[in-house]
Amino acid sequence: MKRLAIGFLALFATLAMVGDGAAGTAGFPTKRITYNICFNPGGESDITARFQEQSLKKVLGVDIAINYKIGGGGALCWAELVQTKPDGYTIAGHNLPHIALQPLEMGNAGYKTLDLKNIYMFESTPNLLLVRIDSPYKTLKDFVEYAKKTPGAVTVGGSGTSSANDLGTTMLNKAAGITLTYVPFGGTGSAIPALLGGHVTALMTYSTMGTQYGSKFRSLAIASEERMEVLSDVPTFKEQGYDIVEGAYRGVAAPPGTPDEIVKVLADAFDKVMKDPDVKKKMDQNGFKTEFMGPEASLALVKKKMVEYEVIMKQLGRIK
Repeated sequence: MKRLAIGFLALFATLAMVGDGAAGTAGFPTKRITYNICFNPGGESDITARFQEQSLKKVLGVDIAINYKIGGGGALCWAELVQTKPDGYTIAGHNLPHIALQPLEMGNAGYKTLDLKNIYMFESTPNLLLVRIDSPYKTLKDFVEYAKKTPGAVTVGGSGTSSANDLGTTMLNKAAGITLTYVPFGGTGSAIPALLGGHVTALMTYSTMGTQYGSKFRSLAIASEERMEVLSDVPTFKEQGYDIVEGAYRGVAAPPGTPDEIVKVLADAFDKVMKDPDVKKKMDQNGFKTEFMGPEASLALVKKKMVEYEVIMKQLGRIK
């Protein structure tokens, strides 16, 4: 009888443990989700999140709090994310090549690339070289010729260090045999006023800025394989003799250890949101290329890019 009682107690304890574990994911989400943006307001990450916000609330059935964690070109935000409770209630936008380049260049970026648990990769934007509409540089050729005459004097602003903008500027330096001085900003949102105010000569920014500021800026070249439909009058770097194809992928990640069941709920939600006709239309009109990559496809892309970027960085002399 005593043994039977002990057996029942053990069974109840096991069931209780299973129940507690299930309760951690059952019905997720049941409360507000914090969606951290790792760059200044007004940049691509912020714009995308704002396009997603209402649809995401509807799909998940809870409030979405868009929050900003700015610093280190995104590194501060990602370093905090990997220390956050892995319950799915705090997520963050993440970017390639940033999350691959920062640990490569910094050594200790506060996080490791594969610490970030991929949820979904939802858009990409090629680099775009912009000058003010009143700039004397009408073409990329004009820009490069002046840079050759004045090494280091031409300043090019961009979003963060160890970023697509930073890398794109370095690639142009090598391809054209020039020395541009890269000036990092906390995000595209703060880089734009710098060019408008004449504090930098040009911006290595993203396709989105060409659609939003077409009346204020002149686009000299886009770093895509082919011209973008939304910017059909902007020639590629390739067309103009420079083999430069570079840009950013953006998605969303969770802390390491977040249960796969929770990641799946979030990934399915983002998939529905990105297929929402209203969201898709806004993305297209604003120069974003919509992507539809779930956790496995996102992780595969990150791993592939990690290898590619290490090779590129060595070729450019940025790492040994």
